[in-house]
This record gives sequence, structure tokens and C-alpha cells, in this order.
Amino acid sequence: MTDDAATRHEATTPEPATYEAVIGIETHVELATRSKMFCGCPVGFGAEPNTAVCPVCLGLPGALPVPNREAIEGIVRIGAALGCRLVEHSLFHRKNYFYPDLPKNYQISQYDVPLCVDGRLDIEVDGDTSTIGITRVHMEEDTGKSLHGSDGGRIHQADHSLLDFNRSGVPLVEIVSEPDIRSADQARAYAVELQRVVRTLGVTEAKLEAGSMRFDANVSVRAVGATTLGTRTEVKNMNSLRSLHRAVSYEIDRQTRVVSGGGIAVQETRHWNEEAGGTIPMRSKEESEDYRYFQEPDLVPIEIDTAWWERAVASIPELPAARRSRYLAAGVEPSSVAVLVDDPALGDLFEGAVAGGAEPRVVSNWLAGEVVAYLRQRGASAAETPLDASALVELGTMVGAGQVSASAAKEVLRGVLAGEGTPAHVADVRNLRQISDSSALQDAVDAVLADHPDELARLRAGDAKPLGFLVGRVMRATGGRADPRAVSQLLASRAGPPP
Repeated sequence: MTDDAATRHEATTPEPATYEAVIGIETHVELATRSKMFCGCPVGFGAEPNTAVCPVCLGLPGALPVPNREAIEGIVRIGAALGCRLVEHSLFHRKNYFYPDLPKNYQISQYDVPLCVDGRLDIEVDGDTSTIGITRVHMEEDTGKSLHGSDGGRIHQADHSLLDFNRSGVPLVEIVSEPDIRSADQARAYAVELQRVVRTLGVTEAKLEAGSMRFDANVSVRAVGATTLGTRTEVKNMNSLRSLHRAVSYEIDRQTRVVSGGGIAVQETRHWNEEAGGTIPMRSKEESEDYRYFQEPDLVPIEIDTAWWERAVASIPELPAARRSRYLAAGVEPSSVAVLVDDPALGDLFEGAVAGGAEPRVVSNWLAGEVVAYLRQRGASAAETPLDASALVELGTMVGAGQVSASAAKEVLRGVLAGEGTPAHVADVRNLRQISDSSALQDAVDAVLADHPDELARLRAGDAKPLGFLVGRVMRATGGRADPRAVSQLLASRAGPPP
């Protein structure tokens, strides 16, 4: 190797990593219960501010909390799905801190005796599977919401803030991971898989845009090969997968530059600024003693008996990982598998259609293509449309029988989604039924051949290349309704046997 070649080789060979990231994620999930955690106020999203409140969730003197059994069942199911160990005797504590949208100046939470511990969640990034430990799954109540008076709704841009206590007291599950995550890509994959699990359980909608699922990321860096943890920072309240990935990436880079430059990372809580693409300090990081935890005096301990736990385990549906494997084995495209697993409602439509005899690959393509595009365009969910599994089965049967073409089937599907009726009705009303009768196609074939005598001559000479062109012309002439197979047969018969 010449000196110049050696120099070029050294310049393009990446240096080995000196530092590695250590990341843990705290995920807050609002449960989709009918009422709040400790009172009877309704749970919902989008109501007028401060209309779903009462003395209990506002923390007024003399108001006493009562635990929500439906919420306890929800957290038990989450813990069971994550392979946790149940703590049969659990306690509620008061977590004391002042914040404007915390009306009691304390939050009812769980401290050293959570409900579920020692779980796991497998994730995959670029074909590599990793197991992320789950430290604990515990129950608490949500805070209110601060509405900052600025165009972007950001606190650093605002000149005032308003408080909405509708969310105060909503059942909130906190899922705390072990510091097993090593990259922003793994952090995002963990968040995605966890969202899939809780949605599959049906205990929450986990809508990031509505704040019903939010993430705090604890990030530190250390020298590769070190066993002790570095000084961590906590990035608070990210409610999108994009923000989580960007914030973790930024913190890894920022801390690596600090440490590699001889500086010392500071333990603190930081805020992610989406517009600026960086984190900024909020406050020094609190430790557990700063919250002055003590047992909630107005609530008795929780006891979950074995029968309750066994019922929770038995009620768990097929989880995303198992469903993914089964769909792939059935020949569904990986991109379609991701869509069906991400949205349980679409997955249920697929399951019902396949059970009714529909071809898995065809139905999955419809759901991941036309159906998802329709829903996104209108900001709707599958449950808000007339589409059901029987309609998918009917449409699949029509395609298989040659009654509608594959392209026309997509238009039929859009009509069904829009509420125009059954696939058969939509196909008739929109004049989309495929023409397979040779006598009905004869005139169109004759007209196309009359317009293209050279191509007909080539066919008669034994050249098959013009066939596709002529089929396409007949399809155009019939508005896409001609059966391509029937057209090909007619063209072949008109051309006659090759000389």
C-alpha cells in the first residue's frame, strides 16, 4: 500500500467508540377507564377546561379518595403482559412536590411497594433482538395540564399560563425500564413495542398526540467497558416517537462531548425543545428523599389475590411479537405486518377476514394500503367506518371470481369505507364489474385491432410482444373493466396460429 493509499484508508476508517450510552425510559400511560383514579369524574379528551373536576381531584379539604377497581385491573394486566412478578400486598404513598398543575401539592403514587416488578420486553433493531428489563409497573394519578400562552404552546415562549384540571386524577400507569437501552434507535423501538402491547391489551388508546402516553428518558454515558454508571440527566415529557429519538440522540452527543472534553456531566432535569432541536436545563434532579414519601393515610393497602392475577393472565390476548411471527409465516409483507400489529382494530379486521376465507396477502395489502390512506386522510379510526370483516371476504370472493379487477377492487373498497354499501352494491353503482363475456368484449377488441393493424400483423407473424400493448388498449377502451385474461384469449384467437 502506498503512503497516499494508507492515508486515505486511515481517513475513512471510523475510530472505535470510546463512550457508550446507558438509557432508561419511564413511560406514563393514561388508562382508558370511565372514571378517574380516586373519584367519579369522567375521563375524556377534548372537553372544555375544568369541567370534569370535583373536590377529590381538586384536592379540597375533607375530600377522600376511593380507588378505581377498573384501573387496578388495567395495571395488573399490563404487568402480566410484560412478564412481571406480582406484589400481592402493595401500598399507595404521597409524593410531595409543588407544581402549578398539581392541585393537592402532592401526588398519590406508589413508592417502595409497587404492584408489578421484574418484567421484560423484547425489541428488535436492524434484525438484532434485545431484551429490555422492566424494573417496575406502578399506579399513580395524573396531574393537570398547563396551557402556555404562546403560538407554539411552549413555556419558554409564553407570557402567561392557564391551568386545566380535567386530567388531574386520571389513572396513570408508570412503566420503568432498566437502564438496558444503548441507543436512540433502541429507545424508539422500545417505545413503539410498548405502545403496541398496551394498545393490544385494550387498557389505553396510548395516543401520543393526546398525551395519553408520554416518555421521560434518563440518559448517561460512560467509557466502553466500564461497569459503573455515568451521571444521568432526565429529559421530561416527550409525547412523540420523533421527539424521543431526537432528544436521546442529542443528549448522548452532548454528554459525550462534555465528558470527552474533560468536563463533568451534571445530574439535572432537562426540557426538550422541539423547534431548537436540543435540551435545556429545567432544574437540578430530585432524589426520592426530596419528595418526602409517606404512606397515603386515606387509603388502605391493596391486596391482589392469586385468583385475580390468574384471571388477568388468562385474559391477555395474543401479544404483538407472537402476532407478527404468525402474520409473516402466512406470507404477509413485513410492511403490512407492522401496520396490522400497530393498530389492533386493523389486525382484528384482518383476522376476521382470513377466518372467513379471504387470502391473507391480498387483505393485508388492502388494509395497509387503501384503508390506512383513507383513515389518515380523514383523521378517523377503523371503528368509525362501515368496513367489517365480512365486506373484506365478499370483496376477496369477487376478485377471485373475476367479477372485479384488482385495481377496481381498491375503488370498491373506498366506496365501502365511505358508507356506500356492500362491495357488490358499490361495484354495481360505480359500474366497476369486470367484463369477462367474450361477446361483450368483441367490439372493443375489434376496434383496437382496427386502430393498430401493424401490431395485429406482428401478432399474426408470431411476435408476442404487441400482446401486452393491445391488452392495455382494450382495458383503456373499457374503462379498466375488461378481464385481461379474456382479452388475451380474444386477441390470440383473432391473430390465429403462428405461421
